[in-house]
Amino acid sequence: MKRVLHISKYYYPFVGGVEQIARDCVLALKGEVEQKILCFDHNLKSKDSVDSVDDVEVVRVGQQALIASQALGLTYGKRMQELFTQFKPDIVIFHYPNPFVSHYLLKLIPNYTKLIVYWHLDIYKQKVLKHFFTGQNRRLLKRADKVVATSPNYIDGSPWLSSVRNKCVVVPNCIDEHRLAVDDETRKRAEEIRKENKGKIICLAVGRHVPYKGFEYLIKASKLLDDRFTIRIIGKGPLTESLHQLAEGDPKVKFLGLVSDLDLKANLLACDIYTFSSITKNEAFGVALAEGMYFGHPAVTFTIPGSGVNYVSLNGITGIEAPNRDVQAFADAMRKLADDTELRNKYGEAAYRRVIDNFLFAAFKKNIIKLVKCVL
Repeated sequence: MKRVLHISKYYYPFVGGVEQIARDCVLALKGEVEQKILCFDHNLKSKDSVDSVDDVEVVRVGQQALIASQALGLTYGKRMQELFTQFKPDIVIFHYPNPFVSHYLLKLIPNYTKLIVYWHLDIYKQKVLKHFFTGQNRRLLKRADKVVATSPNYIDGSPWLSSVRNKCVVVPNCIDEHRLAVDDETRKRAEEIRKENKGKIICLAVGRHVPYKGFEYLIKASKLLDDRFTIRIIGKGPLTESLHQLAEGDPKVKFLGLVSDLDLKANLLACDIYTFSSITKNEAFGVALAEGMYFGHPAVTFTIPGSGVNYVSLNGITGIEAPNRDVQAFADAMRKLADDTELRNKYGEAAYRRVIDNFLFAAFKKNIIKLVKCVL
């Protein structure tokens, strides 16, 4: 049986977008190949350890520091060398960005080992540091046998991916439909939410309160809408307090904070319009957007050049796209969907179908298995 080594910054039980996709890759390949995972322990000042997740061995390297979102560990190179020597992987699936680990990977990976670089995001948040990784990125992409992008839009928008377009393979992210399964308790809670907001157009937004999520633009759009609307925002983060201040005087905006899975599903089921106000390529795909669409709701999004958001939801098919940061256009899109029940239902049905056809685990598994077989 062929052997695959997965390299991710962190791994379950750490909860993050990249880590979830890394786990999805492992689950997709179970029974197809022998697997191991190399990652950092997400706890600072930790020691090296080995455990098992989903019956797959996870080697966790102790993390001594975290600088500019980059984990650092003194024994990382040693642990990687041990895996290459003892496990002898036929393929490495490397989840990028991870520049500290890229250094060791390029230094230690054997010539016979195939490399799949899973490119989640360009580095552009760290305005200065990103320039130090230019040469490293070139070497990494040159060494790669295949490069995974989560959408064709990201290939077009990334100078790195577009430079190796011939190596790129699109593997869209997937949602966890089992986590989103609806039962009688969920339906009961959703009905309560509808009764509490009787006569209202319920708009829902879900995500961390960080700049790239664009919640400030959703709140500004709310101020342009009439009292038919209620905007329910799930999540919290560094900007929570400032968002509360921005929404002062607008009773249409309701902050729900962090909620249970039950309440999340109930709100997804109860809403009429799913608002997704992200504004930058930090939102590389939009799994939360796909989750809203899975419940049969039309989406209102901004145009984000190079982001997968506008690949997940298609303008004029599954929802309406507004020019980036154009608050008036965003509000107009919400109003248009509120005024036209037939259009709302049409887009909602198309949104559900798009997720079913493209963004469930079955499609993801098929894509990952095909990719690995192609590389081998």
